[in-house]
Amino acid sequence: MTDVSHHKRIALLGAPVEVGASQRGTLMGPAAMRTAGLGPLLEDLGFVVEDHGDLTPPAVPLSTDTPPENARHYRVIQNWIQALSARAYTLAQSGALPIFMGGDHSLSMGSVNGVARHWHEQGRELFVLWLDAHADYNTPHTTITGNMHGMSAAFLCGESGLDGLLGAEPRASIKPDNLDLFGIRSIDKLEKELVHARKVAIADMRQIDEFGVGVLIRRVIERVKARNGVLHVSFDVDFLDPAAAPGVGTMVPGGATYREAHLIMELLHDSGLMCSLDVVELNPFLDERGRTARVMVELVGSLFGQQITDRPTPSNAIIPPAGA
Repeated sequence: MTDVSHHKRIALLGAPVEVGASQRGTLMGPAAMRTAGLGPLLEDLGFVVEDHGDLTPPAVPLSTDTPPENARHYRVIQNWIQALSARAYTLAQSGALPIFMGGDHSLSMGSVNGVARHWHEQGRELFVLWLDAHADYNTPHTTITGNMHGMSAAFLCGESGLDGLLGAEPRASIKPDNLDLFGIRSIDKLEKELVHARKVAIADMRQIDEFGVGVLIRRVIERVKARNGVLHVSFDVDFLDPAAAPGVGTMVPGGATYREAHLIMELLHDSGLMCSLDVVELNPFLDERGRTARVMVELVGSLFGQQITDRPTPSNAIIPPAGA
């Protein structure tokens, strides 16, 4: 198995898209991450950081397909997704580990597609860990709100309804079996039916309470390793409990604690599997004096190896059966 943890170059790219969500303000997310010191922190950890600034999609529509019903701001988001997919592919090809700073979660339809295209060409399976309060597995046929940030995971798994979204960009879907929804505590009725029909792996907050995040994250890691895969982490701020991270527009009580989130990041770092990262839905307009941005930067630090004391990697947890 090839370890992808040897990356010493990190490419930062801002994607300040906000129309995929109902609450404006996530366009300020990339600036907040930079202000909270993401670049210097990663440099202190020994990485060469290349900040590519913020992506600016073309204002002129790139496609002439008919926008689907129940997909709000489709044309604007389509331009973002096509531009992001192309840049994500280029960044992944460059050998750097890309971090996509959002922006709302609709950006993942572009970032993950481009990264998946690269790894598929390398003969490697891409797995996606979706750290989120929401499943984001709606389609235009199932959505209640029409907000496209709630359709990202479904689109990435090849669900129909947004088939013209990428235009001329190649679509590199992942198998539903390669998606792990982690920390879920809000899901629509039709969305739930679709997730179960596709047999998508879900670790909801009940399972996290029962087994603990360490056991469940190790189960994800072992599954990726067993298939010689690589891992994209898509980290939505609302995965965290609002008490730890109030700067988000889709606040859902009962999320992961600060320490649970750090343990997840530390275990993912130890695994050496992560090849790319989204940090999405940070809304500084709703934050408390930059607290959420600082928390997210600290968590990214743990994901890239920051620790209080040097320690050997433990590997003694009992992993529950997959059907648990």
